[in-house]
Parts: sequence; C-alpha cells; structure tokens
Amino acid sequence: MSNIIVLGAGMVGSAMAKDLSNNHNVLLTDLNASVLENVKNSFSSIEILQLDVTNDIELSNAVKDKDLVLSAVPGFLGYKTLEKIIRLKKDVVDISFFPENALDLTELAVENNVTAIVDCGVAPGMDNVILGYYNETHKLESFECLVGGLPKEKKWPFCYKAPFSPIDVIEEYTRPARYVENGNLIVRPPLTDCEFIEFEKVGTLEAFNSDGLRSIIYTMPHIKDMKEKTLRYPGHVEYVKVLKDSGFFSDEVSKDFNISPLDFTSKILFKEWKLDPMEEEFTVMRVTLVGTDKSGKKEQIVYDLYDEFCKETNVSSMARTTGYTATAAVNLFLDGLFNEKGVFPPELVGKVSGCYDYFMNYLKERNINYKRTVNKLN
Repeated sequence: MSNIIVLGAGMVGSAMAKDLSNNHNVLLTDLNASVLENVKNSFSSIEILQLDVTNDIELSNAVKDKDLVLSAVPGFLGYKTLEKIIRLKKDVVDISFFPENALDLTELAVENNVTAIVDCGVAPGMDNVILGYYNETHKLESFECLVGGLPKEKKWPFCYKAPFSPIDVIEEYTRPARYVENGNLIVRPPLTDCEFIEFEKVGTLEAFNSDGLRSIIYTMPHIKDMKEKTLRYPGHVEYVKVLKDSGFFSDEVSKDFNISPLDFTSKILFKEWKLDPMEEEFTVMRVTLVGTDKSGKKEQIVYDLYDEFCKETNVSSMARTTGYTATAAVNLFLDGLFNEKGVFPPELVGKVSGCYDYFMNYLKERNINYKRTVNKLN
C-alpha cells in the first residue's frame, strides 16, 4: 500500500482518488474546501487537504512524504505544477493537459531521478497507449482518433456539458490544430474541416479539428498521416464559432469592464456547461490505425469505445475513462512494470512489454471495454 497525493478534486480528480483508495493511502487536495468535504463525506478513508498548488511551500510540505503525485489541476496551472513536482523529486502521473510541451521537462526529470507519465487520460491517453503498442508490431502509415464526451440529453443551444473547467474547453477551441499529412506538419484553425460521422448507439456526430496529437508529433515522426478530431452533437461548432469570432474568447482585459471577455464567457458557460454529478452522459472514441505487420500483411486496426455514466458508482463516463486510465498508470508504475526516468507520454509507456495489457485489463475490470476490429487490406 503506497501513499499517494491527488492534486485537484474535480469530477475526474475525485473519481481517481476514490479508485486509488481501494488499495492505497490517498490524500486528496484542492483549493475549494467544500468540494473536499463532499468527497470526505462519501469516502471517509480518503484524507483531504486544502491546498494552493501555486504556493511552493504548501506544495512541498504536502508531497514530501508521498510515494507518488497524481496531478489533475486545471490546464493553465499544469506545466508549472509538473515542473515543481519534478524539482521536488517526486514521481508523477499527470492529466492536466496543459498547452506547453511536457517533453521539454525530460532533462529536468532525468536529473532529479523522476518518472513523469503525462497526458494519461482517454485522449490523449489510451489512444496513445494503443498507438505505442502497435508501433512495435506494425510499420504504421496512419493514425486517427475521433473522441468526445457528451450529455445524453441535448440542451439547446450548445448540446454540451463538461466534466472539467470551461476554460480548458475554450483553450481547446482556440488553440491552432496540428496534424500530419503526407509527412508534413499542417497547422489549421481549430473548429475547422467539420464532417459528420455515424457511431453505433449514438447516431450522427460532427467531428472537427482539434490539437489533440500533442506528443506523438514528436515521438512518432515516421507515421505519414496523423490526425485527431473532437466529436460533438451536430450544430455545436457553429454556435462556438459565433462566440469565438465575436471576440468572446479574447483574454485581453477590457478597460470599460475590468474583466476579459474570456473570463466573463467562462463564468457564463460554467453554468451552461456544468455537468451535474448525477447527469447521464457518455464517452465515444474511435482509434484507427493502418499499417503492415511483420509478415507483410497490411491491416486496418480499429478500436471503438462507448462508455456511459455508471449508476452503481455515480461516476461520469468522462471521469471513468479519463481518470481510470491515469490510475492504471499509477498502479502500473507502483507495480514496477514501468520505471524509466524522464518524461513519458503514454505512447512511450504502451510500447513497453506488458503495459498495454495492464491498461486494458485494468479498465476492463472497471467495465470500460475497448472493442477491436481488424480488417485485412491485402
């Protein structure tokens, strides 16, 4: 039994703390005391601590006797927090999904003898694990990930709810989207190249460019075509584009109102997009790889995921699929399957013998099932 600290007690952070508390001593931290108390009331075995991660002394004292840190802070705090944790010589799994490049901290992690597994959610996360695994067995030509989390009930106008901060969603909607086409890095505006795609159990969704490839642009440069698209109900993109093009996502502080349009919009959307704890929602993802195996046979490998709100545990699907991937990484590391020093996105973990199976089995035990289909192309 290890001593683990979880930074961030949102929907995902709380779900991870509860999952880990079955086999470990867990300290859950957050700036919001009432959120912590709610978790404590339902899971008395979890210790809680009000913590400001931007306070270096508080953070240092909180992690000093812990075996591992699991960071689920908002994206805008993620990179600096990860850097601090590494400097404190603590092994860490991170799902804060910050815009900076985590690989820039590799040298620092090696110097401090730290293992940092980053971007370890559903996507980025499990799609990377799958990619890393097949990169060892196939000569891959292409990789595509389509992913989204949506409420079952469509509420006009956005037909969307977020299990995490609206600021992080807006960041996804404003950051230029990078993908690889014919070996070339292409940068496109976000929310572009919208297409309609059918999914079993869901129906028609719209897929649009988002900057989800992240680390694999650097770790998998030999794959000619790579793309990730975000999935939403049809019509969502148009409403978001209206806000974006009208300046509602600008971070420049208005002299007239002493607040930026982004801060104002986030406060409004927090109510509009807030996912109620008992609200039913689902996660849908399709990962498609094309490559040639070692016998020379060309294959298309497709992984489909459909997961719903769990009524038994009252945990949202997005918290389950994101959080339990991260807790799988925590246990995988503590069990000794992966202990290299440096910063490692999931594709570099998935390539290591036994790690892919560990992730898949861990998730299956929690009724998160990836359906694999292999199509022969020659």
